Amino acid sequence: MQKNSNILSRIDWVTVMLWAVMMIMGWLNIYAAVYNENHTSIFDLSQRYGKQLLWIVAAIVLAVFVIVTDNKLYFFFAWFIYGFFILLLLLVLIVGKEINGARAWFEIGPFSIQPSEFAKFATGLALASFLNSRRQVNGFKIMSLATAIIIAPVILIALQPDMGSVVTYFAFFIVLFREGMSIYVFISAILAVVLFLLTLIFGTVPVALGIIVVSFIVLAIVSGYLTTLKALGVMAVTGGVSFLAGHYLLGLETGFIIVLAIVLAGAVYGWYTYRHKLKNPAVIYAFLLCGILYLFTVDYAFHEILKPHQQDRINIMMGLDEDPYGEGYNLNQSLISVGSGGFTGKGYLNGTQTKFKFVPEQSTDFIFCTVGEEWGFLGSTVVIGLFVWLLIRLVVLAERQRTIFIRAYGYGVFALFLVHFFVNIGMTIGVMPVIGIPLPFFSYGGSSLWGFTILLFVFIRLDAGRTEYLG
Repeated sequence: MQKNSNILSRIDWVTVMLWAVMMIMGWLNIYAAVYNENHTSIFDLSQRYGKQLLWIVAAIVLAVFVIVTDNKLYFFFAWFIYGFFILLLLLVLIVGKEINGARAWFEIGPFSIQPSEFAKFATGLALASFLNSRRQVNGFKIMSLATAIIIAPVILIALQPDMGSVVTYFAFFIVLFREGMSIYVFISAILAVVLFLLTLIFGTVPVALGIIVVSFIVLAIVSGYLTTLKALGVMAVTGGVSFLAGHYLLGLETGFIIVLAIVLAGAVYGWYTYRHKLKNPAVIYAFLLCGILYLFTVDYAFHEILKPHQQDRINIMMGLDEDPYGEGYNLNQSLISVGSGGFTGKGYLNGTQTKFKFVPEQSTDFIFCTVGEEWGFLGSTVVIGLFVWLLIRLVVLAERQRTIFIRAYGYGVFALFLVHFFVNIGMTIGVMPVIGIPLPFFSYGGSSLWGFTILLFVFIRLDAGRTEYLG
C-alpha cells in the first residue's frame, strides 16, 4: 500500500489531465457527429456515443491497472508482450473478421478488437528493451536488428491489409534517431519521399535524377575506400553504366555531359575522403538503399502494391486528379465542413454538415471535421494546442529518464502520437492523403482508445518509477 501511495505522488498528473480532457472532448464530438433529436439517453449502447462512453470507463480501469502494475513487468516481459501481439497479428489473418476490405479485427460478441492498435505499445517496449542493451544505434548490425523489430508487425499488418496502420509504425524510426542513428538515414528518408512525389508528378524525370544522385554517392563513397587509381577506374565504370542507363531507358541525350560532371565532382570528393580517411558506412547503406529502391520500385509500388482507391487519394491530394463525387468526396466535404465553421464555429450540435451526414466516417477518421465546423478556428486551435502540449510534455518526460529503456519507450510514445496527430488532421484539411488512421482520444473506437491509453499510461508508470532499479 505504501509503495502504491509513493507511486501516485510521483505520477505526472499534467499528462493524466491532458488525457482526461481530450477523452471528454472526444466523446462530446462523437456525440455531435452521430447526434439525432430522437436519441434519449447518452448511455444508449445502440449508438456510437453510448459505446464510446462504455469504452471510456474501461479505459479508466485499464489506466488504473497499468499504474498499479510493477515497473519491472514491462522491463522483463517486454519481449514476451511483443511476441504475444505478433502471434495475434498472425492469428487475425486466419480467423479475423473482415471490415471494409481488411481482415484486422477479432470479433468478440457485439464488439470488435483490432490487435494492431495494441501492438504499438508492444513494439515500443521491445524496441526500448533492445536499445537498452546498446549504447548507440550507430552500426549496421544494430540498425538492421532494430529495423527488423519495427518491420515484423508492419509486414503482418500490411497483409491484412491496413496501410494506415502501417504508416504509423514507421514513427519508431524517430526513436532510433534519438538514440544515435546517423542523420544521413533521415536525410535519405526525406530524399526518398521527395523522389517519390516528383516521380508521381513528372514521371521518369526524377528517375534520371535518381541515377545521377546515386552515381555521385557511389563514386564519392567507393573512392574513399580505394586507392586513387582504383577509385578512378570504378568511377569510369559506374559513370559509363549510369550514362547507358540514362540514355537508353530514359532518353537522356545530354547524359554524357551530366555523368561527366558527376564523375568529376565524385573524384574531387572521393580524393578528399581518401586523403582524410573519412569512412561512414551509414552513408553507404542509407543512400544506396534509397537509390536502389527508388530507381527500380517507385512505379511498381505505386501501381501494383497500392490499391486503386489509395492511388486516387494520393493523386487527389497532390492535385494530379479531381474526383469530387468519388474518391475525392470525403476530402471535399471535409474541407467544406472545416471551412464553414469560421472563426467561432456554428455552435455545439448546430453543424449542418455534421447534422446531415455529408462527411462519411465523421465519428472516426474525420472527427476533426466536427471540431472545425461546430467549434470553429478557436476550438480547432484549442484541440491542436492540447496535442502540442501533450507532445512537448512527452519529450520533457522522456529526456529526464535515467535509463535508455524508459527514454526510448517515451520517444516511441511521442512519435506515435505525433504521426497520428499530424496525419489525421492533415488528411482532414487536405495536406495529407486519406489513409484512415484515428485521432488519438477523439476518434470513435474501443481498440484505438484502449491502445492509446495503454501506450500512454505505461510510459506514465515507467516515469513515476524512474528512480527504481529495473535490473
